[in-house]
Amino acid sequence: MKKAKRISWLFLLALSFLLLVPSMPVFAKGKVYEITIDNEIEMGLHEYLKRSINEAEEAKADVIILNMHTPGGSIDAAVKIGKLLDTTQIPVVAFVNTNAISAGAYIALHADDIYMMPTATMGSAAPITSSGENAGEKVESYWSGEMKAAAKSSSHNRDPIYAEAMVDSGIDLQKLNKPVGKLLTLTAEEAFNVGYSEGTVQSFEQLLEELKFEGSEVVSIEQTFAEKLARFITNPIVVPILLSIASIGLVVELYSPGFGVPGMMGLSSLGLFFFGHTVAGFAGYESLILFAIGSLLIIAELFIPGGIIGIIGGVLVIASLLFAGESFTYMAYSVLLAIIIAGIGMVILMKIFGKKLHMFNKLVLKDATTTEEGYVSNANRIELIGKVGKALTPLRPSGTVAVENERLDVVTEGSYIDAGKTVEIIKVEGSRIVVREKLQKGGEVE
Repeated sequence: MKKAKRISWLFLLALSFLLLVPSMPVFAKGKVYEITIDNEIEMGLHEYLKRSINEAEEAKADVIILNMHTPGGSIDAAVKIGKLLDTTQIPVVAFVNTNAISAGAYIALHADDIYMMPTATMGSAAPITSSGENAGEKVESYWSGEMKAAAKSSSHNRDPIYAEAMVDSGIDLQKLNKPVGKLLTLTAEEAFNVGYSEGTVQSFEQLLEELKFEGSEVVSIEQTFAEKLARFITNPIVVPILLSIASIGLVVELYSPGFGVPGMMGLSSLGLFFFGHTVAGFAGYESLILFAIGSLLIIAELFIPGGIIGIIGGVLVIASLLFAGESFTYMAYSVLLAIIIAGIGMVILMKIFGKKLHMFNKLVLKDATTTEEGYVSNANRIELIGKVGKALTPLRPSGTVAVENERLDVVTEGSYIDAGKTVEIIKVEGSRIVVREKLQKGGEVE
């Protein structure tokens, strides 16, 4: 009886265990970190990737997957991202979801493995300027070398000729339908055939199966609001627009009484500029300190006339903007554009709208000593005209005469008049009294 009871208990325990198994969580085979690379490549993306990779390393992730949808972007940012990927000990897989063009192709080549969706493309990495023109032979040579080095950097030691053909249109690759004069862009099939891809997958889930990480914990690193805002603000198109808005707002504020919306708009634009460039890693404390000192000097100029302090403050503010950007040259163009727009705005406000600089009202002397207000520099004694007197001294042509017992300093019309002669006052111009020798009725001198 006791034996049967024991068997029953063992049976119940076994049955309970079997019932609990389906409800037990499936333990992950590993930890996968998914990092999305989308839109343009710029320094804001570098900071996001740096934070994400640090999190992956702290969590001891087994693999990092770069989910790529990018048309390319800044060469400098791409190079920094490439070096960042080279430093991590965690295997990195580039999953070209839609495209990895230009700088995106460079980043993909720095991954340990590359997988592509059937419709994805990778390549066309010729360096161009912000205006869309060729960046020149010097930059092209540098970028071609970087692309070839990136191809060789992975454990697969990919053939660098294809990376070079993505930059140099002069390379002839007929087997890929790439004649001279065109840049190489690889489809998923072509990338696999030339060894630039380890395979083509239909989805992210299939990629996990290929990597033997099906059922693993997938951690997707999302961009913070600050990172998204920084990426937007540091976009090469947005920077000059932001600085132009700041210049327009501050210029309008100079012509407005008090401090209002235009001034807030200008200061907010500058604040956004420095916030985005600080988060993106461009602007350091030195740029912020220069800007703060320059702003204080400009404000001090309102109370200390002379102009020197204001000029120094303006130079420091411009310097802070130049050093806060990704490229000194590009920032110089952006600042110059903002200054030109500010100048045009000032001309429009003064010439068309007749505005005046209200902010400098306290520095400008508005009172005028006009005749209408009762101010004269000298008494204008026009009542002396026509009166006759005697020359007390020779007039050569200036001298002294006596008119009605009053001594007057006078000048002649240019002729010499001897002392004692009779003279007549013919003109009074302020303090200048002009005399002429008095003639008799017959034309002789009296």
